[in-house]
Amino acid sequence: MTRDATRDGLAWDNGGIDLEPCWTREPSLDAIQRVCRRHLGIPTPHSQEGEEGKGEGAEGDCAVHFHAAGALNKLYLVDTRRGRFMMRVSLPVDPRNKTRGEVATLALVRRNTDIPVPLVVAFDDTSTNEIGFEWILMDIVPGKPAYYRWRGMTMAQKEALAARVADFQAQLFRCSSLGVGFRGIGTLGTGPDKADNGQTGSHVPSVPSTPSPGPIVSSVFFSGPHFHYTVPRGPFPSSHDWLRAHLNIIAKEHTNALADTQHHDDREYTEGVLRVARKLLRMLPRLFPAVVHPPERTVLWNDFTLHNIMVDDAGRITAVLDWQCLATVPRWTALQVPDFLRGATRHDMPDRDRYTDVSDHGSNTSARSGLDDGLDNEGKTELFWIHLMEYEQTQLRKVYAARMRQRLPEWDMEIADGALKVDFLGAVSRCGAGFYLRRIEQWVDALERKDYLSLMEVLRVGIKKERSGGVRQGGTAGQPVSRPE
Repeated sequence: MTRDATRDGLAWDNGGIDLEPCWTREPSLDAIQRVCRRHLGIPTPHSQEGEEGKGEGAEGDCAVHFHAAGALNKLYLVDTRRGRFMMRVSLPVDPRNKTRGEVATLALVRRNTDIPVPLVVAFDDTSTNEIGFEWILMDIVPGKPAYYRWRGMTMAQKEALAARVADFQAQLFRCSSLGVGFRGIGTLGTGPDKADNGQTGSHVPSVPSTPSPGPIVSSVFFSGPHFHYTVPRGPFPSSHDWLRAHLNIIAKEHTNALADTQHHDDREYTEGVLRVARKLLRMLPRLFPAVVHPPERTVLWNDFTLHNIMVDDAGRITAVLDWQCLATVPRWTALQVPDFLRGATRHDMPDRDRYTDVSDHGSNTSARSGLDDGLDNEGKTELFWIHLMEYEQTQLRKVYAARMRQRLPEWDMEIADGALKVDFLGAVSRCGAGFYLRRIEQWVDALERKDYLSLMEVLRVGIKKERSGGVRQGGTAGQPVSRPE
């Protein structure tokens, strides 16, 4: 585990496939309780003054309990006489900017859309406070993550959810005071127009009516040593500059790794990543103009997942969570279908009776390997649920596409125009993760020959050379990563 001296409280565990952020100390429940009391206007009873270290922070009219932990945050449930709240304490992965960006984005979304999001009561974007970490105090939103209700929802409920998410996405396309999006790529609220006139410390939320994109808050830019690389961080005026910065981070990381690597297999892998990254850098200016003025038009984009969509018992959306690390992105990026609709195409509904029964009814197949996801398998093998999800995604992509066409008449044309760009972004992301390197290289080589092939199809089957010296590959040229059916 590697501690980061410039980001107090944060360390990085490199024992797995990817770097994982870790806490070097635990937030104090007593400190959290004091902060909540102050911002919720709940005085500390005289009988409790000076009493510390009670562990659960459960003191009468303001009780604090640990609730859950995510990759970058710890959540604490706050029960008070004013109601229930959620305190989210964050690791300083991108000090100030991560918290500021989320607060500004939530305020803008509440002001300009009907997307239900948490109300921010107060926040502190520094670590120089009683808790010792950045934090956001929010109200509690009703519902449960759609992920855990999905199997019990009817197809009609799922179709309504997909259509509603399309409505949300269309609103985000126009989410600014001018109703036309933004200029430049970056995270809102992190630039010179920061909330509260640039002050730091504990605040009641106040953001500019139209925050502008600033430095981008993204794991690509803040993970591990990436945070210290001398690379542009935005706001980026163009897709070219944004993707170039991403590729330069990949190249720098693996150039450094190559200098420290002695094992043959590790060197071969690292050299492969570098080779593909350099080919993508050479191809970049052919697909994206290097000079753009004024800055490229961009939109706020949330890649909705079943984990951040909250629903009630009837499958209706009650809230959308997780607005951290978002940014304004080029329109061609935001035209992809959201995360929960991406999957393999399956036109025929799987026949439940053709799939194997399992004896441990009530727990998912993954639970037997210690990865319980809380889903009831209803006595069927996990393969049935995978195939059913693929079928549902295929149908729901049609619902989503139909609604987007109603909201954005130019949607189909923009998807076709942006298909190759979406594929290029997919190639960059997979190169950075070290996945499918040989097939990405095949795809880039084909582009250099002006053979415009679908990246996803190349990843699936590769490119086979024919005796004539040409190439043969299935699929439709330029099909985007997540093009709707």
